[in-house]
Amino acid sequence: MVTGDAAYIKKINRSLILGKIVEEKMISRADVSKVTALTRATISAQVAALLEEGLIVETQLEHNAVGRKPIMLSLNRQAGYALGVDLNYGKISFTLSDLLGYPVLSNHIEINTTDYSEIYKLIVEHINTYTTNYVNSRYGIVGIVIAIHGLVTQEEVIHYVPRLGWHDIDLKADLEKDINIPIYIENNANLCAFAERVYAHHKTDNLLSASFSSGVGVGMMMNSEFFCGHDGFAGEMGHMIIMPGGKPCECGNKGCWEKYVSETSVFEYLSKEKHIKHLTYEQIQTWLDEGDHQVHELMEQFLYYLAIGLNNMINMYNPDVVVLDSELLRMYPNSLDKIRENLHSSISHYRELSISSIGKESCILGACALAIKHFLDVPMLNLSLEE
Repeated sequence: MVTGDAAYIKKINRSLILGKIVEEKMISRADVSKVTALTRATISAQVAALLEEGLIVETQLEHNAVGRKPIMLSLNRQAGYALGVDLNYGKISFTLSDLLGYPVLSNHIEINTTDYSEIYKLIVEHINTYTTNYVNSRYGIVGIVIAIHGLVTQEEVIHYVPRLGWHDIDLKADLEKDINIPIYIENNANLCAFAERVYAHHKTDNLLSASFSSGVGVGMMMNSEFFCGHDGFAGEMGHMIIMPGGKPCECGNKGCWEKYVSETSVFEYLSKEKHIKHLTYEQIQTWLDEGDHQVHELMEQFLYYLAIGLNNMINMYNPDVVVLDSELLRMYPNSLDKIRENLHSSISHYRELSISSIGKESCILGACALAIKHFLDVPMLNLSLEE
């Protein structure tokens, strides 16, 4: 029984084939047929179309084995480029990647304003510069994804950005009036989670990513999709109360998780206790190396409260993989083992707990990867930061 029209089936087959070529980086027609269970006739027709579009290229594999040298297929990574934009307080970062998600150019600009019109003008100017510089590639800039450090609705409207003081800003609609390139707006924590899935954790469809810098950012991938909630605001775990009546938070509550586990809270406490205004990671590392009792005690407390919040999240969402991003965790010896020691509930189930190997670049790389996913129209990407 036919379950879809020919155009729809053709689109599904194309997506399947292209996704497998991206995943394998180099694969023969015969192997594509084996792993997709599509007929060789279907593979031949789809590959011919992709070659004509310039999205894939053929390479004759050189080897010493007897017999015919196989023709391998791979993505034409220079056919187009993805632009990721990280719009943060005080700084806008830009990264351009090829179609395999490898960054080819990055830069950032410092900003000393929160005025929307001024920031908008800067974004448009830089996008136009990138567009002009890469106009000669087959597809130019294939998509732009902008990371927002705040609440983004399901319709990609910026609902609220605390540090910028923005409410209900439709940046996407404004940009679409000036820029003729597909544009997407996404929460920064979601993009971090997407980067972890796409670049590092290929064997999971359920991943939870938490970063602990200025606050707590949590992104969730469930069944290879963002878990966003009804309005798109799910994941604000930094404002989960772990200490009733505890430290006052800017959100209006007391005892929020981020008041105990954000790196900002650690820096503020040590700056006050040590009477140092501009504290650095290097200074904290020195104290740790010297065995400073106060700093070690603070870090133990940091890990304890971090584990409390993680335990809650794991019990709520039952993720397969949990990824933590914090420079303090990288610095402190055996930090993961200490966290695991506090995750001793018999009903907390997860397969892997790790510290991010991508780090602070995960947000903007996730933005590039999401633009590529939309352009190629594939269900999921498996990319690598190794060329």
